[in-house]
Amino acid sequence: MQRQRRIALMGGSFNPVHIGHLMVADYVRQAAHLDEVLMCVSPLNPLKAGNTDLASDTDRMEMLRLACMRCPGVTPCDIELTMPKPSYTIDTLRLLAGRYPDASISIIIGSDNWLVFDRWRASREIIERYGVIVYPRPGYDIEASSLPANVIKIDAPTVDLSSTFLRDKLAEGLDMNIFMPDRVYDYIKKKKLYGT
Repeated sequence: MQRQRRIALMGGSFNPVHIGHLMVADYVRQAAHLDEVLMCVSPLNPLKAGNTDLASDTDRMEMLRLACMRCPGVTPCDIELTMPKPSYTIDTLRLLAGRYPDASISIIIGSDNWLVFDRWRASREIIERYGVIVYPRPGYDIEASSLPANVIKIDAPTVDLSSTFLRDKLAEGLDMNIFMPDRVYDYIKKKKLYGT
């Protein structure tokens, strides 16, 4: 009997995508024995309303596409860009389950998001029907023993790097190429994103 394909959704603004995002996606893919991680550009996080320094959906999707070129098993996904805004994770998971009926679908979130997960729309359904993979974020510790069934914690290496930090430093004129794939950095410079 063939093993069920395992896919996990990792959503984010990816504004811009950086090596920390890619490291988490690839590490979790391997540690959780996933066949594929779909890195999904989110048009608007309902819990982060008021984010006005978001690059366009097109630019963020292109940067993600460029970033994933050298990450086998990590795929850019634009599914939420076609959905009504604001989009909710449960709606995305339901749509993905329809597209991949023979796959097991789960989500990947940071421990910071896990601590507010009960505020997510249909959080119980997400846990019970799909499952959650939690990776550590600096300053947001959780105990694996406190997690409900169908939620697992992956002890991935932590990367204290944020897109906000990168946007701020790029706007100051600093070279942030070391923190992102060359193709992404070149795209940012070419398109003059984030005040470059």
